[in-house]
Amino acid sequence: MVIKTDLCSFSEWRIYPGHGRRFVAKDGRLFYYLNQKSRAFSARKIKSQEIQWTVAWRRLNKKIKTDEGAKKRRIRNLKVQRAIVGISLEEIRRRRKEDDKTRKAQAEQAAREIKDRKQKQIENQKKKPAAAQKVAQKAEVKAQQKAQKGAAKANKGKK
Repeated sequence: MVIKTDLCSFSEWRIYPGHGRRFVAKDGRLFYYLNQKSRAFSARKIKSQEIQWTVAWRRLNKKIKTDEGAKKRRIRNLKVQRAIVGISLEEIRRRRKEDDKTRKAQAEQAAREIKDRKQKQIENQKKKPAAAQKVAQKAEVKAQQKAQKGAAKANKGKK
């Protein structure tokens, strides 16, 4: 059977159920005291390391064996490579292995392709103005016809 015990905030001794007092500070912190002696020393702001019967003094003066020598085991995180959306893991690895010359060649090729695309767009725009002019002329003719019809109706209404 396990009994829930608290530690005294001053002496660090175990406080068993039915013993000790709880003290709530103005800032809301909880302090557990084994007895009135511990509570009085704490209220007087005396350090527990200065009192010989406290666990803190025994630890400070090496009367208690502490487990500082035991090394903590640390689990090392393994680096995991994951694919990015749109690029597979193999593609990422292949790009890492590439040297600078191949990267420069690919960049130059991409730049050439972009220039060619822009050149084609310019040529298409030169061809389109003739067609665009025809559309604009048709629109002007329609607008003139509407204006003439509107004027004719207005003249009829005046007679």
